[in-house]
Amino acid sequence: MTGSFKAAGPAITATLAAVLAGCAMIPQYQRPPLPVPDVYPGQGVDQVTAAKAAPAAAADIASRELFRDERLNRLVELALANNRDLRTAVLNVQQTQAQYRITRSALFPTVQGSAGFTRSETSFSTATQLPGEFGGSGAGAAASGTSYTANSFSASVGVTSYELDLFGHVRSQNAQALEQYFQTEEAQRAAQVSLVGQVATQYLTLRETEELLKLSQDTLAAVQSSYDLNKATFDAGASNELDLRQSEGQVETARIDVETYQRQLQQALNALQLLVGAPLPADLPPVRPFSDAEMVADVPASLPSDLITRRPDILEAEHGLKAANANIGVARAAFFPTISLTSSVGVTSTQLSSLFKAGSGEWSFGPQISVPLFAGGKNVAGLDSAKVGEQLQVVAYEKAIQTAFREVADALVGVDSYARQITLEQSLIDTQQRRLELATLRYRQGEDTYLNELAAQQDLYSAQQGLLQAQFNRLSSKVSLYQALGGGWK
Repeated sequence: MTGSFKAAGPAITATLAAVLAGCAMIPQYQRPPLPVPDVYPGQGVDQVTAAKAAPAAAADIASRELFRDERLNRLVELALANNRDLRTAVLNVQQTQAQYRITRSALFPTVQGSAGFTRSETSFSTATQLPGEFGGSGAGAAASGTSYTANSFSASVGVTSYELDLFGHVRSQNAQALEQYFQTEEAQRAAQVSLVGQVATQYLTLRETEELLKLSQDTLAAVQSSYDLNKATFDAGASNELDLRQSEGQVETARIDVETYQRQLQQALNALQLLVGAPLPADLPPVRPFSDAEMVADVPASLPSDLITRRPDILEAEHGLKAANANIGVARAAFFPTISLTSSVGVTSTQLSSLFKAGSGEWSFGPQISVPLFAGGKNVAGLDSAKVGEQLQVVAYEKAIQTAFREVADALVGVDSYARQITLEQSLIDTQQRRLELATLRYRQGEDTYLNELAAQQDLYSAQQGLLQAQFNRLSSKVSLYQALGGGWK
């Protein structure tokens, strides 16, 4: 019998160790499949091969390498240092990290020390036999009308309500808090990606508005010159009032455009300053020409499968999914007993000098087990809610991937399409410029009415505005592609 017990000893020890290690209540996490095609619309074999062979993904490219305009790079640096929304995201990470440490502390017992002192006085109206604790030693007699004072000193160290995590309840909570911390960390990175994209786009908006203002001022100067000529010929009786008023109307329209773009320019500056989070310095580097397509470098487009490991908002959604998965472990553990321990060891004495001497010790040990017997379906409902919560996070994760896929696809289309449109816009400007020259010549020679010159001037102005808009769209599409691929947080 004794031999059998000794043989079973190691097995019992191993089983006990496994129980003390806790049961795994968290379901095994499996990443949902990619809910988008393997390639972006319009990508051929060459583009896919180039994406696979790209030396660096967009998420690994710093914004300084992408933006070739030093003024823009300086503004991005200022925004990363001063933007209040980004500061809020950073503080949220720090707060969640602290909350995770609070949750993690439940894995360890809380040890508390205490010390106490009690002084009491007892009065006797008749002769009384005193117990041994009064007077310090032995029993004695107290005379009528006397009083005695007793002192009591104590010191102890103990563990208060430490939960033995046999069924993974505390560890599931800890895993959930850890994923929530990772989630806020990715949210901060996503906020930084968004900020870099917003600053770049707003800067491009500012530059476009500056170019539109200059164009409107040049147009005003041109139509003002034409009006002055019409006024002179009208005063000389060589032209009619209709031509004069059409020319005058063109001047007024150009003045309205100048006023409009001056207002929009100031508003663009205000918006950029808000993003930067500080007044714009006066010593900013010079700008690159707005027509320079290399102001923003070309972005290597990675494959859709790379988005789930590169883009911060997708990683944020996945950590939310993992946190919901861990919450199922918390709900499952609620069906099992909870065992808490309270224990202490200490010393007591009537004299402070003898408090830590032998023979004055005391100890206590109080395990407590709580077994769920009936909760009106609360635990079952809690588990059902946790499972539904996980499914909601799956949907949110898949939606984040689909949104990212759409944004990348749109940006890719924009970069290619606007590059071709710029060529067409420039060709249109050349045509309209020649048309205006011919219309002006015919009007000056008296072969045509001023209406044709007016129409040619307006169409040229519209074509020049279209070119600036196409240039802005191409540059902003590059920024959008960089942002959509997860670049901008390193």
